[in-house]
Amino acid sequence: MSNPRLDNEADDEGHEPSDTRDHAQGTTWKSGYRDAMRIREFRFLWFAHALSIVGTNLLNIAVSVLVYRATDSAFAAGITLAVTFLPPIIAGPLLSGLADVFPRKQALIVCDLARAVFILAVGIPGIPVWAIWTLLFLSVVPAVPFTAARAALLAEIVQGERYVAGTAIIHLTTQLAMLIGLIAGGVVVSVIGPNTAVMVNAAIFVLSALLVTAGVRARPAPNADADGNRSRPGLGALITRGTRLVLTDPRLRTLALMAWVAGLYMIPYGIANPMADELGAGAGAAGIIMAGPSIGALIGGFLLTRFVPPPTRMRWLGPLTVLASVPLLLWVLPLPLWLMVGLLAISGAAASYQIVANATFVLCTPEDGRGLAFGLVAAGLQASQGIGILLGSLLVELFGTAAVITGAGAVGVVLGVALAATWSRMAEPTIEKMNEAEQPA
Repeated sequence: MSNPRLDNEADDEGHEPSDTRDHAQGTTWKSGYRDAMRIREFRFLWFAHALSIVGTNLLNIAVSVLVYRATDSAFAAGITLAVTFLPPIIAGPLLSGLADVFPRKQALIVCDLARAVFILAVGIPGIPVWAIWTLLFLSVVPAVPFTAARAALLAEIVQGERYVAGTAIIHLTTQLAMLIGLIAGGVVVSVIGPNTAVMVNAAIFVLSALLVTAGVRARPAPNADADGNRSRPGLGALITRGTRLVLTDPRLRTLALMAWVAGLYMIPYGIANPMADELGAGAGAAGIIMAGPSIGALIGGFLLTRFVPPPTRMRWLGPLTVLASVPLLLWVLPLPLWLMVGLLAISGAAASYQIVANATFVLCTPEDGRGLAFGLVAAGLQASQGIGILLGSLLVELFGTAAVITGAGAVGVVLGVALAATWSRMAEPTIEKMNEAEQPA
């Protein structure tokens, strides 16, 4: 797959970034982090992303606490979180294709502003729970094309191993921003109240849109001619082509399924409130439980992408997919809060394989269908997490948190082993394909 160089690949002084390929003579791939951060467009995109993640997680904890206190129902709280994952089920395939139809910078800005409007409405005092769920759902819908457009645009700004490094930076920033949003969320809600906290979030998304406007260069739509007019098949044809590509390509299909296993090992995130209640703790403990996977992902993602050579990362995808679910099996035993958080951190560290799977998927997908293909997989990921949280919350009412988490871990391990066996036959050809893409034309 060709990766044409862009003018803004040079650093701010006009010099080309250093070679980041993994040669037999050394590990110059380690410079990828530095090279990515030297690109001005990447820095603006990265900062805008960080702001939106902080806002999203502050919103999640605020609305979750609001609904749980209003209903005293674990199922209602689970619905609240599941609502944030469910829009991709309905809108994912259609809206992801917009990233390949409209200019991607424009798509990012419009999506951020749309989210700001709906989030502002969520914070209106006195609205019923059903209205909160409806507005929360609508506030997440624009995130579907936003995610697809950002991933595709990132692949235009940075290429090769720098794309892997850039993806890692985005992912690690996501985990850190989640920690800030979740841990600070309880404090902010207690100080200014949940309604005000939600409404303040709207300003965060407006600021994100301003950063993209100021720092990201405008580009024509990927399916447009030199004059900016669409010259390729319409949205319907693109959706059909993208879906067929993901489902019929064994490599892309396996990588997608590896991503969707997260719907099982993320179930504890969605039932954090009843978990905290069973321990006799409150909202603060729920926030810590929800932050556990992010703590692990932050550490594991940095170690995996900074110190493990690219070929080794690729070979580890299967085993790490299995390991992400293994800690959940220990919920068969009575666990204190600190051990729960520790096990979820281990799960999160193993789940950092998602960074490598994400980058590999994008780089193995043709550019003109990249936004839609990535968007479909991202939509499936959010859908799997939403369904997992919703089903887990319902089963908690019947069987308790320990049984639900242990069961999710067992299913995750079985599926992970099957995917690991499949990937073991694909790892080496994929490594060769990535090496070929890195060679200069």
